Amino acid sequence: MASPSDEVPLQRGRRLSKADRHHQLLTTALDVIRTQGADALTLGHLATCAGVSKPVVYDHFGSRSGLLIDLYRWIDGERIETFRQAMAATRRDRDETIACLADAYIRCAADLTGEFHIVGAALAGSADKANVYDELLDQAVAMFVSVLRPLTKLSDDAATRLCIGLVGAGEGLSAAIVRDKLTEADAIAVFAGMIRGSLPS
Repeated sequence: MASPSDEVPLQRGRRLSKADRHHQLLTTALDVIRTQGADALTLGHLATCAGVSKPVVYDHFGSRSGLLIDLYRWIDGERIETFRQAMAATRRDRDETIACLADAYIRCAADLTGEFHIVGAALAGSADKANVYDELLDQAVAMFVSVLRPLTKLSDDAATRLCIGLVGAGEGLSAAIVRDKLTEADAIAVFAGMIRGSLPS
């Protein structure tokens, strides 16, 4: 799943709505992380890079932790939306859909070089990170339901319960890759088999 795409910078001096300014600041923050690393991302530095005053940045995020939390949510939301669009762009049969889902999720969850994990590492020790992580897992479950629900006769509630288990399994397999207990290819194959075997027609 791709990270948020690079965008044409907004012209300095242009009056933006609060929502547009928030989006501009997040885009700029992501660029700082990509080019200078997470340690360089402070509210003051973000204000300088975005061409706004420091109080504007504090008004949007309150603290560096608040900035990182919003960035964490935004990157994950963009990744899930990109994946949904990719899944909808091409018609696939049942096995192809399951294979694509397993491959995309495992590769994304095990990728420690992407911005999502870099921001997550920067949030280590934050009291809010656990709550946000739970929120993002719920979004992953919803994404699994949207992809798999058309392939089965399960009720919405039953599909949600199944996908909670599948996301948990995907997280476990991804963690095993990070610990060098599984290769990425093996984890993807195992995950696809678990999805296929647990999904009634």
